[in-house]
Order: sequence, then C-alpha cells, then structure tokens
Amino acid sequence: MSSFKPSILESAGQPVATAHDTAHSTRISAMMSERLRAQLGGFGVIEWVDSTPSTNQDLILRVRQAGFDQASLPWLRGARLQTAGKGRAGRPWQNASDATLMFSCAFAPEIPLARLPGLSPALGVAACEALRGLVTEQVTAYAARGLGLKWPNDLQWTWQHHAGTEPEFTTGKLAGILVETAPCTAFKHPVIVAGIGINLRRGRELTAELGRPIADWTMVTGSDCQVAIAGISAQTPEQTPTQISTQSAVAIATAIARSWQQAIATYAAEGFAAFMQRYEQVDDLRHVQVNLIDQNKVLSSGIASGVDQTGRLLIQTVDGEIPVTTGDVSVRRVSSSA
Repeated sequence: MSSFKPSILESAGQPVATAHDTAHSTRISAMMSERLRAQLGGFGVIEWVDSTPSTNQDLILRVRQAGFDQASLPWLRGARLQTAGKGRAGRPWQNASDATLMFSCAFAPEIPLARLPGLSPALGVAACEALRGLVTEQVTAYAARGLGLKWPNDLQWTWQHHAGTEPEFTTGKLAGILVETAPCTAFKHPVIVAGIGINLRRGRELTAELGRPIADWTMVTGSDCQVAIAGISAQTPEQTPTQISTQSAVAIATAIARSWQQAIATYAAEGFAAFMQRYEQVDDLRHVQVNLIDQNKVLSSGIASGVDQTGRLLIQTVDGEIPVTTGDVSVRRVSSSA
C-alpha cells in the first residue's frame, strides 16, 4: 500500500481526487476483499472499503440492527482510510490513506461481561504473536523479538541504533488495538468488536511530528512492506508496487484475524490464565519503571511486574503491589510519552 501515490488536481488549495484515482482506489479495495475471502474461509462477511469513519463503529452498528444472519459471524471490515478512528479512552487515531492498515473483526463468543476485562491484553498477545510469526518467516526469529506488547494492547517495536560508540535502543508504537462490545438481543452475551491500526509507513515522519518514537512496518521488516503470502515472496516483473503492498496487507490482516479467532475461542474456554505464559514472552513493560496516569496526572509510580490471572497489570510501588484493570488509567514508561 505504501507505494500508491494518487494523482491529484489542485482546486482552491485543496487536493481533489480524479475519476482515475477513485477507480484505482476501488480496485485496490476490491482486491483486498477478494484475497482476504480466499484466505479467511471461516469468516462469514469480509469487506474492504476505500473510506469510512470507523470500522469498529460500522460493525457495532451492524450488530445492533435486527435480523442479521447470526451464522455469518465472525465478520471483518477494513478501510484504506478511517476519518474518525479512535483508540483507548477515545483518543483519535491519526492515519493517512494506505499509510496505516486498519480493520476490525466482530465475534460472538460465550464470554460473560464480568470476564471481559482480560480479553483486551489477550488479543494484544495474539496480535503480537501473529506479527512475530510473519517477521520470523521473512527476516529472522531474532528480529521478531523486537516486537512486543505494552499492556494492555499497544504493539511496539524496539530497534537498535548507534549514538557515538555505544549502541542505543529506541521503542516506538507500531499499532494500537481497541476492543469494544456490542449488545445484541440475539445473543446471551455481547458481540466482541476488535479493531487494529498498524503503521505501514511514515514512522519517522510521525516521530518528528509527534515528538515521540513511532515505528512502522517498513522499519520492522527492513523492506517496503513486502511480506509473502500464498507462495509469493518476491516482486516479479509483472507485479506492480501496489500489488506487492496489497499482498503485504493481506498477509498481516489474515495472520491477525486468524490469531484473534483462535484467541477468543481459547479465552472463552479458559480465561486469561491460558495467556499468562504467552504474555510473558511478549511483555514490553516487565521490570520497567512506569507511571500510572489519569487525566494527565501521575497517580502512582512503580515497577511493572507482569500480570495476574485475570489480565490485570501488576505494579510494585513503595506502598506495595497495585493491580491495574484495563481502562482504569494510562500506563507510561517513566520519561516517555509512549
């Protein structure tokens, strides 16, 4: 996706898409939908559109409509651009068309509301494992370990660079996950809608704009988002850059959607306890000094020390151990705005 640069006309200082742009964009979205349907046979509805306010909200509204086919779940809906995407605590998700891979999935598991708080970090673990699998295949297992999870569900990339004679490490946000519920009269328990936004490119630009480290997929793979699927591992003369990028996007979306589907089934049967060891393998906060922040005020500070059996983050403070529930507060590294 990163290689697509639509031609534009200037009108009153604003870019206006041409008819060619619109047709080209529609073809890319149709290609995404078609290839994802071929990869995700267990999903009843798969759609990829050019633009929408929010794929999470689209699926939530669909669930609330009476008379939909219950057997068609799970669903997947993606967009090349989201105009009103959001993250945790309602924070806006900045994105540009084809610079971010954005999609949402809807599932109907048998999970009571009281057990839902641990699902967010569980899906974070599953997404991180899926991306590590792709990086292991295309780069190395060592490189894949640079991908980690910042509780509860931010995916991060840590990379090495040199400042003087000593190597230094920087950690930047690669992706964010938002898990929401949609009550539905057709089901005993709410439908789960999980959305993700992954930076495919523009990480360095965003780092400069936002004043904090931002990672993207090209930094992770060391290439222009060229992840192989279905036996296609390299660009051939007849493949365009857009097709290569589309293959990359399909590979990533397929891996995460499958991993989420399996994770939700595991969580429904066993709860977060089944994810504790897996969480340890991707935990980016373990033994890190963090601040607990609410409305830009530091409530407490301590050392992150993993999670408990319900998925709560454990913080060791001078006053003892504090369990933190998803949605309570923001958790940030000390001297970091990540």
